[in-house]
Amino acid sequence: MKDAQPSTIYLKDYQAPDYWIDTTHLTFDLHEDHTLVTAVLQMRLNEDANRGEALPALTLHGEELDLVSLHRDGEELEKDQYQLVKGSLTLPVEQPRFQLQIVTRIRPQENTSLEGLYKSNGMFCTQCEAEGFRKITYYLDRPDVMSVFTTKVIASQARYPVLLANGNAIDRGELDNDRHYVTWEDPFKKPSYLFALVAGDLEYVEDHFTTMNGREVTLRLFTESHNIHKCDHAMVSLKKSMKWDEEVYGREYDLDIFMIVAVDHFNMGAMENKGLNIFNSSCVLASPETATDATYQKIEAIVAHEYFHNWSGNRVTCRDWFQLSLKEGFTVFRDAEFSADMNSRGVKRIQDAAVLRTAQFAEDAGPMAHPIRPESFIEISNFYTLTVYEKGCEVVRMIHTLLGADQFRKGTDLYFDRHDGEAATCEDFVKAMEDASGVDLTQFRNWYSQSGTPVITVTDRYEAETGDYHLTIAQSCPATPGQEHKKPFHIPLGLALLDEQGQLLPLNAEGGNSEGNREQVLSIKQSEETFVFKGCKSKPLPSLLRNFSAPVRVRYDYSKDDLVFLMKHDTDSFNRWDACQRLGVMAIEQLVEQFDEQAEQAVDSQLVDAFGALIADPKLEHAVKAEMLCLPTEASLAEQAEEIKPLAIVAARKKVKQAIAETHSAALLALYNELHNELNHGDYRPEASDIAKRTLKNVCLGYLAAVDDAGYLQRSAEQYNAASSMTDRRAALGCIVNARHRDEHLVEQMLTDFYDRYKDDANVMDDWFAVQSSSAELGTVEKVKALMQHDSFDSTSPNKLRALIGGFTRNMTHFHTTGGAGYEFLADRVIELDKQNPQVASRVMMPLTRWKKFEPVASGLMKKALQRIKAVHDLSTDVYEVVNKSL
Repeated sequence: MKDAQPSTIYLKDYQAPDYWIDTTHLTFDLHEDHTLVTAVLQMRLNEDANRGEALPALTLHGEELDLVSLHRDGEELEKDQYQLVKGSLTLPVEQPRFQLQIVTRIRPQENTSLEGLYKSNGMFCTQCEAEGFRKITYYLDRPDVMSVFTTKVIASQARYPVLLANGNAIDRGELDNDRHYVTWEDPFKKPSYLFALVAGDLEYVEDHFTTMNGREVTLRLFTESHNIHKCDHAMVSLKKSMKWDEEVYGREYDLDIFMIVAVDHFNMGAMENKGLNIFNSSCVLASPETATDATYQKIEAIVAHEYFHNWSGNRVTCRDWFQLSLKEGFTVFRDAEFSADMNSRGVKRIQDAAVLRTAQFAEDAGPMAHPIRPESFIEISNFYTLTVYEKGCEVVRMIHTLLGADQFRKGTDLYFDRHDGEAATCEDFVKAMEDASGVDLTQFRNWYSQSGTPVITVTDRYEAETGDYHLTIAQSCPATPGQEHKKPFHIPLGLALLDEQGQLLPLNAEGGNSEGNREQVLSIKQSEETFVFKGCKSKPLPSLLRNFSAPVRVRYDYSKDDLVFLMKHDTDSFNRWDACQRLGVMAIEQLVEQFDEQAEQAVDSQLVDAFGALIADPKLEHAVKAEMLCLPTEASLAEQAEEIKPLAIVAARKKVKQAIAETHSAALLALYNELHNELNHGDYRPEASDIAKRTLKNVCLGYLAAVDDAGYLQRSAEQYNAASSMTDRRAALGCIVNARHRDEHLVEQMLTDFYDRYKDDANVMDDWFAVQSSSAELGTVEKVKALMQHDSFDSTSPNKLRALIGGFTRNMTHFHTTGGAGYEFLADRVIELDKQNPQVASRVMMPLTRWKKFEPVASGLMKKALQRIKAVHDLSTDVYEVVNKSL
C-alpha cells in the first residue's frame, strides 16, 4: 500500500456530521489541459451533534486536487491557517454559520479512474457515486450531507456546444474568446454523489410527458450524432416508466426537464443523478441492426431503474453507504416489477432467480460474503454487489409477499412522505412498512444483518388412515466470514400440493381444506416447524418455493419421476423451470463424477425423454419453454458443486446437450422452422410475443449446432446471412463459432464479416470480442492476448475490458486450462488495471476469489495468482480489500 494498511470503516461508528452545507454554488471553467472549479458553500453548524462551547474544526474530503485558493467569509486563508494532507482539508471555524469559497484545479483529461470529472471521447462527464465528488473539490462528500446545488458551466462554444448539469437551466450566455456558459439550478436538496455535469458536442432527441397532475415535462436524450437514430427505444421506455411509477406508486416527476446522456467510458451501467442521468452507452442505445432482444429488454429495465431512483434514492437518499441497499434493493424490486408488467412475468421471475442462484449464492458462499447492510468495509466501491442489489431486491420482495400489495403500497407511501428530502436508513424503510401495515417485522430484520444463503430442508409424512399430510420444514444458514452462528430468518415459503392427476389440492393458512385457496405462503420463523394438511386422499407432491418466494436453497428428496411430473403439471412457471434444472443437474453431476473413468457413460434417458416432451408440448408458452429447454449453465453447475471440476463440468454438460440434440433433432428442426416462418412476416418488433418466439427459435438452433451434421451448421450460416435483426445474427454467429461440426474457414469468414459490418459501432464490437474470448473453441489465452492488440480494443474502456477479459474468465475450458496460464493472465491484467482503474480491476479479479472451492491443482494455482497480486506495492484499496479477504 502507499501508506499503512488501509483502515476499516464500521457501521457502528457512524456519527452525524458536525456541519451542514445549505447551498452549494459551483463554477466549472473547462479547458483542454485543466479545469478550474470554484465552490461557494454556505456552511452551518449541526447543533444536534454539537452542544459544546467550542466550535469543532471542519474537515473536508478531497483527492487529487490542486488547491488554488481558500476563503472563509471573504477572507483568504494563508497556508498556516489550514491543514492540507492526503485525502482531506481541515480548517478552524469561528462562527456557527459561515461561507467558504474554494478554488481547485483538476485535470479531467488525465483521470483514467472514471471517477469525479473526466473526459470520454472528447466529452466531459462525471461519475460521483460513491465518493467521486471529492475528486472535483473539497467537500463533505458523504450521503447524509444534502445541499441545494447551483452549477455554472463555462467552456468553448465550438468544442462543447452542449453544457448540462442537474436541475433546470436558469441562465445562459456568450463570453469572450468563443466561450459560453449555462447555469443550472436544482431546487431539491441532494448529496454530492448525485451531482452531474456533461459538456460536449452532442445531439438530442426530444419528447414530452404530461404528469398525473398536468405538469408538462421535457424529455431529452443526448448522444453523439452518429448514434442519434438509436435513442427511440430508450425514450419509449422512459415514458412507460414515468407512467408506471405514477400508476403503481403514485410518484410524479418533479423537475421541468429530465435528461439522459449516453457515454462510452463508464464504470457502471448508469447513474441516477437528479434530472441528468448518465448512462453507459451500451445501456441506452439500440436499433434492430445492432441490439439483441436481450439488449432491448436490458435498456428498458435500466432506464426504468434510474428513473425510479428519482424517489427511491434521490428524494429519499441513504444516510450512509452501509444503507446502500435501501435505495438499490428497493429500486431493483421496482424495476423488476415494471419489467414483469411489460413482458412475461413468469420468465422475468425465472431469469432473476437464475442470477440469484448462480452468481449471488456464490457471492454468499465466498470470502466477500456480506449482509445486504454490511457491518464494515474498506472500499465502498467493492460493495456494489449482487448481494446489495439483487438479494436486496429479494428482501424487499419478501416484505411485499408478507404484507400483500395493498399494505406494501401503504408502506411505501408512508416511507416517501415521512422521509422526503432526508437521508434515511434501512430501519426507516422497515419501520414504515410495520407502521402502515401493523405487521411485526422484528425477526425479518435478520435479513439485513446476516449474510449467507439460508437452507430450507423439507421432509414429509403421509398418514393414509387419516388423510393427514405432515410437512416438516427446518432452516439453517452456513457460517460466513465474521458470522459463525445465525439466528432463524423469517422466510415466506410459497407452497402448493399436487395430487396424482397433477391438480392443486385445496389449502388454507391453518393447514386444513378450503375450496377457494389452492396456494399459500407459509411464514417460516422457527429452526424447525411442522404443518399438517388434512383430507388428502393420497400422498401429495409438494410444489415448494413457488415464484421463488425467498432467496434460499430448498432441499427435498425429489425423485426423477417427481421432477418430470412437476415439469409437466406444476402451474408455477418458476417451479416447472426449477424441475428441469434439477433434472439436468442430476444427469450432468452423474457424468462429472464418472469423468475420470475410462468407460463410456450414457446420458440419463429420463432427462432426454423429458426434454423431448417439452419440445413437443403445444400448450406451453414459448417464453417459458425456451427457459425450460436451457440446461443448467456451467456457472450454475459450479456453484452447486461441492468441489468444482471445471473441465469435467464442461465435458459433461456438452455430452448431455449433444444427447438431447441428436435424439430430438427432427423435432427441434421442425419447431425451429415453424417459428422461423412465423417471424419472417413483418418488421422486427422488440415486443414480448416476438421476443419469446425468437428466443425459442434460437434455443432450438443452439441444440442443432450440437449435432455432428454439416447440414445443421449450414442452417446457422443461412440464418446469419439472412438475419433482419441482431438477435438472429448474433445467435447464429455463436452457433457457428461453437458448433460441434466446426468449419474453421466458415468461422473465420463469419467473424470477419461481423467485424466488417459493425466495426464502427463500439457496443457491437464489445460483443465481437466477447463471443471469441468466451468460446470453448476459440478463447485460448493466446487468442485473448492477440485480441488485446486489435485496433478495435481500447484498454481504457470498461466495456471492452468486461467483454474481453470478463468473457475469458467465464470460459471454463480455457480460463481453467491445465498449468494455470489463465490465472496468470488475469493476475497480470489486474496488476496493470489497478494503476489505471481500480474499480474495474477489483471486479475482474472476482473469479479468483473462489479458489478454495476448486479441485486441488486449480485451487493451488489460483491462490498463487492471488498471492502475486497481493505482493504488489501500492495496491489500491479496491484491490487490496478483495485480495486480502480472499486469502
